[in-house]
Amino acid sequence: MQQDSSLKQKTLRGLFWSVTDLFANNGIQICIQIVLARLLLPEHFGVMGMIVVLIAISNSLVDCGFSQALIRDQNSSQQDYSTVFHFNFFISILLYFLLFICAPMVSTFFNTPQLIEIIRVISITLIISSLAIIQRVKLIKVLNFKTLTKINTIAFFTGGSISVSMAFLGFGVWSLVVNVIVVQTMQTLLLWYFNRWIPSLTFNIQSFKKFFKFGYKLLLSGIIDSIYNNLYFLIIGKFYTASLLGYYTNAVKVRDMASQSIAVTIERVTYPVLSSAQDENERLKSMFSNMIKISSFVNFPLMIGIAAIATPLFLMLFGEKWLPSVPYFQLLCIAGMLYPIHALNLNILQVKGRSDLFLLLEIVKKVMITLLISLSLFLNLGIMGLIWTAIIDSFISLFINTYFSARLIDYSTKDQLKDLAPMFFISILMGVVVFLVGYILPDLYFIKLICQILIGILVYIIVSRIFRIKQLMDLYQLIHPIILYSKKWTMDKITSKGGY
Repeated sequence: MQQDSSLKQKTLRGLFWSVTDLFANNGIQICIQIVLARLLLPEHFGVMGMIVVLIAISNSLVDCGFSQALIRDQNSSQQDYSTVFHFNFFISILLYFLLFICAPMVSTFFNTPQLIEIIRVISITLIISSLAIIQRVKLIKVLNFKTLTKINTIAFFTGGSISVSMAFLGFGVWSLVVNVIVVQTMQTLLLWYFNRWIPSLTFNIQSFKKFFKFGYKLLLSGIIDSIYNNLYFLIIGKFYTASLLGYYTNAVKVRDMASQSIAVTIERVTYPVLSSAQDENERLKSMFSNMIKISSFVNFPLMIGIAAIATPLFLMLFGEKWLPSVPYFQLLCIAGMLYPIHALNLNILQVKGRSDLFLLLEIVKKVMITLLISLSLFLNLGIMGLIWTAIIDSFISLFINTYFSARLIDYSTKDQLKDLAPMFFISILMGVVVFLVGYILPDLYFIKLICQILIGILVYIIVSRIFRIKQLMDLYQLIHPIILYSKKWTMDKITSKGGY
């Protein structure tokens, strides 16, 4: 009981600071995105979209799956951390020089000469970020998301401020490049400042083998996942204009600020928590089931809701020049509904040490999306057709992920779908009401947005109460102690500053 109470307190603190991180940093990022979207052109975002896949793959290679292996390991030593640190740093330098050499080839592929300089400059972030992987892991292992929140807030605010200043002065796409570099640099410097772990001058081959045995499968699946998550950027950048890629990039960016942020927050907090119960199947199943229900209760209405208000939202935030992003954004939101569910199911595989299944799933799902994308290109369905493949893939992947996780904790696909169904249908109903309200209200975008959001929240709560959806009360019971914790934290800060 004492162990559960301690774990609950740690989880509560971790959840509070992760939610704070989510709102604070997404608030900063959306403000920066709004300003940059009004100062820059869609093609500027399109040029950055062309190199997203390169950076994503490189980051996976630098990490090598060792982060998850270290988080899962309950008895990591100084020697273990130092071995992983030195390996990550070596790989980052190797990749930097590889990208430096290959930059002209990438530029030729996209027929964009400007990419040579951009790739050679932005690739330096691989080396910078590699220096802070262990610091980040150590904070996550003890659920110290308070420090991570501070670091991310400072980094995003600093990078965004410099980026906006450069965009205002006419630096174009370079304002986006510098934003990435400044954010990574600030995060690394602050991680070293707040967590003053120093690597030893040692490299133990046994430590390397231990973590590589688990991590290399996550590495391979991470590379595959990075390629396919960013494959649309590559295809659109190759076969369509930079402007169209810019519209798609902005739609993905806004969608990810909601869905991916929630998925990452859930994955980041739940992975070490679930890992603590990895040998207790009944307890693990109960924790997992509650997480599935709560995450869907929050994410389903959020994704459906912002898809329903997309037109007035984009008009108010970004202006008329970004209206072509709206249909892309709406479809991407449908695909994004299931991201937190995917993250939780994949966490189970990692918690149980089944990185082999993790890799197998990635291969199966990527074969499937390859066939879907190939069919879309063959039928010449355009960008909308490509995005529809992402929706189909997301829903099929749900069945694949739940099938494999069910084998480990006796929580079947049928049971998961049964738990998800009420939130899904109530969210659809709420979305339809919100969308129809948009047609009735006058074209005063701010007023229309406020009314649609308030009506959507009201409808969702009322219908949830009518059908006695337990997660409404569960969410309240989850949020209430977080609010109390935040009040206590605020009062403690005020008291300490007041000298009482």
